[in-house]
This record gives sequence, C-alpha cells and structure tokens, in this order.
Amino acid sequence: MRTRLLPLLIVLMAGVLLALGLPLGVITAGVEQQKVVVDRIDDAARFAALAQFVTARPDADVHDKTPEEDERRATLDAELARYYGLYGIRAGVFYRDHTPMAAAPHGLPVPRDGEGARAFSEALAGRRSHDPHQIWPWDDDGRIPVASPVIRDGDVVAVVVTDSPTGQMRSRILHGWLLIAAGECAAMLVAVAAAIRLTGWVLRPVRVLDAASHDIATGRMKSRVAGTAGPPELRRLARSFNEMADNVEEVLEQQRAFVADASHQLRNPLSALLLRIELLALELPEGNEEIASVRTEGKRLARVLDDLLDLALAEHTAADLQLTDVAALAAERVGSWRPMADDKGVRLSYEGHSAVTGWADPIALSSALDAVVDNALKFTPAGRPVTVEVAPDGDRVVITVADRGPGLTDDELARVGDRFWRSGRHQNVSGSGLGLSITRALLAAGGATIAYAPHPPHGLKVTVTVPRTAP
Repeated sequence: MRTRLLPLLIVLMAGVLLALGLPLGVITAGVEQQKVVVDRIDDAARFAALAQFVTARPDADVHDKTPEEDERRATLDAELARYYGLYGIRAGVFYRDHTPMAAAPHGLPVPRDGEGARAFSEALAGRRSHDPHQIWPWDDDGRIPVASPVIRDGDVVAVVVTDSPTGQMRSRILHGWLLIAAGECAAMLVAVAAAIRLTGWVLRPVRVLDAASHDIATGRMKSRVAGTAGPPELRRLARSFNEMADNVEEVLEQQRAFVADASHQLRNPLSALLLRIELLALELPEGNEEIASVRTEGKRLARVLDDLLDLALAEHTAADLQLTDVAALAAERVGSWRPMADDKGVRLSYEGHSAVTGWADPIALSSALDAVVDNALKFTPAGRPVTVEVAPDGDRVVITVADRGPGLTDDELARVGDRFWRSGRHQNVSGSGLGLSITRALLAAGGATIAYAPHPPHGLKVTVTVPRTAP
C-alpha cells in the first residue's frame, strides 16, 4: 500500500507545484519586459522633450536657422549617440514624413513593418505605444521597439523611436526561472519528505495490524492491536481482528484442554491394560507372536498418548527465555546422543563455534534438538555422518542438523512437521508423527523457527534459528 500511496501523493504535489510554477514563470517574464518598456518610454519622452525645440529641418537654409537651433540639434545628436554608445539601444527622431531629425547609429531607418511600424503609427496619432509581444529567453533575435510623439503647439511634429536589444532582459528572465525551478525543487524535496512521513503515519495502524496478524499466524496467540488509533475504518478492523483472535485463542485452548484431558484419562487404563498383557504373556509360551504384537501395539498407543500430552503442554506452556550459550547446549546434546549413534554406526559430530549466545528456553531448545537429532539418527544408515553445526547469522543463531539419510521429496518437505504425518516410505520406523510438531511448538513459544531442506546429494538438512536479541 505504501508503494502505491507514496507515488500518488508525490504526483499530486508535483502537479500542484507545476501549476503554481508555470504562471509564476510567465508573470516573471512579463514583469521583466514591462520594466524595459517603461524605461524605454521614459527615455523616449526625454528625447521628445529635447526634440520639440528643434524647429528647423536639417536641410533648411542657413539663413532660416539660428545658432541656438544648431546647438539644440547638436545636443540631441550627442545625447542619442551617447545613449547608443552606453546601452546599445538604437534611437532616432523622425519627422512625420519619415525624414530623420537625428539618429544613432547614423542612417537608422524608420521601421517599415512589424512592431516598430505599428508603434511609429500610434505615436504619429499621438498615442502611447501598445505593449509589444512577450519576448522569451529563446527568442534570440527579439527586440523591443517603443515610440513616443514629439508634440509642439499641440501637433505631432516628429516621433522618437527606440529599438532595444533583449539579451540582458532574456538573461534576467532565465535567471528568474532558474530561481523558481530551484525553489520548486526544494519545495518538492520538502513535499516528498512530508509525503513519506504522512504515509508512515497513515499506514502505522495497518503495520501494527499486519504485525499482530503475523504473530497470530506464528503461534503468538496473545497478540492484539489497539482499537483506539487511526481512522474509524481501521479502528473497526482492529476491533474485529481482536474479536477474531479471542475466538481463535479460545477454540485452540479448548482443543488443547481436550487433548490433554483425553490423553491423561486414557493413559491410566492403557497402563493397566499393558500390565494385564504382561501378566497374560507370562502364562503363554515364550515367543508367542500374537501377544508380542499386542504388546507392541499397546506400547505404540502409549507413546502416541504421551506425545499428545507433550504437544498440548508445549502449546500451552510459556517459554522461559534467557540468554543461553546455544553452541554449548548443542554440543552437550551431541555428546548425549553419541553413544546411541555409535551403537548404530552413525558418525555424529558437532562443528562450528565453541560459544554462540542467543535468547532461548534451554529446556525447550534441548527437547527440540533431541527430537531433530533422534530423527536424523533414525534415518541415517550405518557409516554415514550426522553433523550438528551452530553459527551466528546477523540477529539470529542458526543451528543446522544435516544427515545423509534418504531425505524427503518436495511433496514430503511441504508436509513434514504436520501432526501425525509420516512418510509412506518409512512406516516401519517407530514414531507417532508428533515429534516434529512438538518441536515446532516448543521453538515457536520462544520466537525460534524450524525449516527443512534437501541436503545434496541425498539427506535432510534441518535448520533451527534462535533470536540473538531479547524479545
């Protein structure tokens, strides 16, 4: 759910930032161009103020011109030339018949088409130039023409035209866009961090519910979730989960109680029956096959009842977890089983570290290892090895019991550990089919696990993992 919710939030926030950033970029470009246009209008108005006092045309007879006229024209020429030299902005003053009064650079023509021609015509009509079309950073040849009328005695006698390059303006627009992009990237990073925190907060009740479900599935029947946190839907789900867990725990408890009571109640009459069989056997000829068969079946039934009682106790009893030297415990169990292995001719050995600590119930772990080693010795032919190895693996301690017996098929591996399940190939081997179920229950109570895998080229590898940290 997190992998779906987080990208959705990021896409939504990216869309919002993009919707805000694009208009802001357009506004920034418009503001920069408006500044340029206002400056050019002011400059054109200043040149118009100088030009309105130049009354004689350049080609007028010298007798029609006064020295003051020449001085005013020279001043206008000098101002236009200095303006062009400083800023690179072409500027000129033109009579109504397009004859130049003064211009810089020399020979600057009147715009004949485009924005410049339109601005010139509007100025001749005595109006201010309309705003030119927007220049963008990629308009390399874009220019901004501005025209202003020169009015004398209420009439438009000439027009001031400026033609500005846009390189610096386009650079400022681009710089502004980069700042906006940088701001949006920073805002996006903040938004992503906020989205991660938000999804974590929203999904926290789901994670708690998932952890509790996993605990129930692995045998920790006491796990519950708080039904007071999160949205109303999740609170209802939490209450339903707790009710389900209560019912499951109650049913399992009833089942355990029934198995324990039945095993206990059957154990006494069965013991009496076995005693009577032994007494009856004394009155029959030695080697009677029928009485021997009855005795074997009776002992097998007694073992099944004992295992059922052990299984009920294992599932009911809480683990007494403590820091345990798992390697020393495994080596001790190998030493205990070695005489039996020697009698069968199986090479039972311990390998691995001399000391590896983990959190486990020593009694439960010893019983589990006894069941696994006993199982390995049952199915390993004489002359073959059974190896017990203990090694740390991150936050777990791994105990491996590997044998060179016939092993299990894939279908059998999927069922090993089920109650009363025994491989059809090994029905002649003694056992009730409950040993590994008891082992799994003992390990699960302490947070340990058990797994089965082939041991190539043939054999079975049983892996028991024990946590290294306190629960």
